[in-house]
Amino acid sequence: MTAAALSPCQLRRENAEFRDTGGRSEENRSSGFRPAFMDIATCMVYESRFADGRLAPFHLLDGLPDTVVLTRDAGGRVARIKESVVSGFVLSGRFYTREEAARAVAA
Repeated sequence: MTAAALSPCQLRRENAEFRDTGGRSEENRSSGFRPAFMDIATCMVYESRFADGRLAPFHLLDGLPDTVVLTRDAGGRVARIKESVVSGFVLSGRFYTREEAARAVAA
């Protein structure tokens, strides 16, 4: 799980780290995984969404609720979210971290 608060830059780093492992949307979508976030402090899971509420096919911070948003940029886009929120995936109602999704895809 990430030690730093998630930001668009941190999401890019995670995508680079998990390239070719199954821990990215592009690599596990065909297995039914949907990008999501989990607040480990509350156990709330949020599927990744565009700002207008539509489901997003990749990890996107703009659709997260204000309760987990720490800062927004001048244009209103989410710049940083709570440190207790981690990126991962949902499959059949269960949250998977990127590591867990990668292992599941590899199995």
